[in-house]
Amino acid sequence: MQDLQSPPPPSPQSTHAPPRSATDLFGDPTDPNPPQWLNPTLFQSQDFDPESYISDLRTFVPLETLRSELRSHFTSLQRDLVDLINRDYADFVSLSTKLTDVDASVVRMRAPLFEIREKIDGFRNAVEGSLAALQNRLKQRADAGEAREVLELLLDTFHVVSKVEKLIKELPSGQTDYVESGSNLRETQSMLLERIASEMNRLKFYISHAQNMPFIENMEKRIQNASSLLDTSLGHCLVDGLEYRDANAIYNCLRAYAAIDNTKNAEETFRSTIVGPLIQKVIPQNPSGVVGGSSGHELEEDYVKIKQYIEDDCKFLLDISSIENSGLHVSSFLANSILKEVHSAIQKGKPVVFSPGRPTVFLKNYKASLDFLAHLEGYCPSRSEVVKFRSEAAYIEFMKQWNVGVYFSLRFQEIAGALDSALSVAGLVPVASDQRKPQELILKQSIALLECLRSCWRDDVLVLSCSDRFLRLSLQLMSRFSSWLSAGLAARKAGNVGSNPGFEWAISAVPDDLVYVVHDLNRLGEDVCGDYLEHILELLKSCPAEVCDFVKQSILQGGKSLKGLLPIVMSAIIETIVEKSVEDLRQLKGITATYRMTNKPLPVRHSPYVSGVLRPLKEFLEGERAATCLTNETRNELLQGAALEITHRYNDLTSELVNMSRRTESSLQKLRLGAQRRAGASSDVSDHNLSETDKICMQLFLDIQEYARSLSLLGVDAASIPPYQSLWQCVAPAERKNTISF
Repeated sequence: MQDLQSPPPPSPQSTHAPPRSATDLFGDPTDPNPPQWLNPTLFQSQDFDPESYISDLRTFVPLETLRSELRSHFTSLQRDLVDLINRDYADFVSLSTKLTDVDASVVRMRAPLFEIREKIDGFRNAVEGSLAALQNRLKQRADAGEAREVLELLLDTFHVVSKVEKLIKELPSGQTDYVESGSNLRETQSMLLERIASEMNRLKFYISHAQNMPFIENMEKRIQNASSLLDTSLGHCLVDGLEYRDANAIYNCLRAYAAIDNTKNAEETFRSTIVGPLIQKVIPQNPSGVVGGSSGHELEEDYVKIKQYIEDDCKFLLDISSIENSGLHVSSFLANSILKEVHSAIQKGKPVVFSPGRPTVFLKNYKASLDFLAHLEGYCPSRSEVVKFRSEAAYIEFMKQWNVGVYFSLRFQEIAGALDSALSVAGLVPVASDQRKPQELILKQSIALLECLRSCWRDDVLVLSCSDRFLRLSLQLMSRFSSWLSAGLAARKAGNVGSNPGFEWAISAVPDDLVYVVHDLNRLGEDVCGDYLEHILELLKSCPAEVCDFVKQSILQGGKSLKGLLPIVMSAIIETIVEKSVEDLRQLKGITATYRMTNKPLPVRHSPYVSGVLRPLKEFLEGERAATCLTNETRNELLQGAALEITHRYNDLTSELVNMSRRTESSLQKLRLGAQRRAGASSDVSDHNLSETDKICMQLFLDIQEYARSLSLLGVDAASIPPYQSLWQCVAPAERKNTISF
């Protein structure tokens, strides 16, 4: 038995080191300690998870290595267990002999445990029975309490109904009783009505907590009769108080209406009794019955009279309803009585005022209505009341009647159409000098743009709630004008009238006409970025700073876009002047014919055509329009640009002429030499060995010197112009190429 279950007892030799295996002897030495990444103490923890442990190690240890190390650790554990058993083998064997009569001991301990369990179960059953009985008693008590509450609620309801009926019987039988009894009884009756209303409010509370009960359903008819009688009596009392302006009676009646949450009846009573007849005097539904009302379709005079009526006949009630801590803030007589009646009267008596078909009248009435609303808001005692007034349905419905979107559409068509009509004219149309002031716009197209821009922000056009739309329209107008001008100049440059319909004005315009364009663009840019912008910012000064900054940047960008058209207009002027100058420059070709195959001597003066090259530019700059409409800076810019372009064209034609002359002369020279060789004659040299090309260059040199002198008379230094420097290098004699002088 010992041989099967455990290793033999230790022998004297077992105290020595264990024998080494063949691997230990002939292979790599075995490391008895596990690697650092294998921590055996983790295996003994209660929350050890093999899967997570392996997943953590596999990130940096191969599975084969891990498996090998675990097997080595397992073998080590088995070896340690065997060593432990061999070491304490005697105690291990004697353990079974000490465990005697264990079963008898277990039986002796089981009996008292069973007894204790039975006692605990009995006690538990007794406690559960007592708890169930207690819970049953508590449930009965709660049901009894609820039943008592319902009974008390029903009794209170019955008592309140009876009390209300008793109080109602104390009220006067008809409206005449109020008139005959005087103000003291009116105040007494109003106080009684307020008390009844308070009881009715209490009754509504009881009914809301006792719905669908037969007792309440049986009393429903009595409750409805009491409520109807209360409403009727309240109406009579309020009407009587309004007619006699009994502040105490009105105050009590309004508190009664507030108590039963029926302020709409109070508002409607005030509207029909006081407000309605007053408004009918101003805006009667039947035009034949006009009493003090204004004629036509304007509301300004009507609002003046309505304001006076409100001050004289309605303010007393508004003051009563705005008493602090009165509980009357739930009513809104301004919106639901006054404004609602005014709205209804306008709809029935003057419905055309809401139509934007006539924009001027519509805007006048709209602004008058806004002023009237601001006047009504003046009766609000606090800012919160103003917010409440603006959120009322009557206020919202009244504002919906003013369709400012359609109004803006009509204004858009009117303003944009005016500009399109001005831009569709076939030519540039200046205003007569006697009809305009100095430094003002000249062309009707420019004047139309500025008038349209100003129209967007005129008092009789602008609606502040649509200011964003009018800003966009202003920018669109400037963009439309810029597109018209740039497209026309592009068509002028293309030169094809048939393919560019609508731009005849640009193709037929002369430089003097374009001077007006330059003048107007400068004035438009200054006006838009100056007075026009200041006017807009003054109108929008109540807007947030970031909004004003955005508007400012937008308008400035529009003004810069207008001034940005100046270069292309000036380029068109320069191009026209240059084309006229080139017509004289083409006479250069006659110089070749003058000296080719002739024996003319060297030239000593410039050609006649030179005096005409700069004549178009000089006539333009000395003309009346350029002198009066262009600034010195603009004139100088046009002068420099035209001189540069004319000189560039002069250089091109001259270079072409000289190159052609030299090629022709070279060909003729070869022909002469061939003929002389065949004839056996020797060549002779005439004109001091000067060729025809040299004579042509000398003539051109005299011409460009005269051209430079003409430029200097205009105020242009020819030597500083790169094309003139090239021109000088092309025709000047060799000894004078390095120095430009004339």
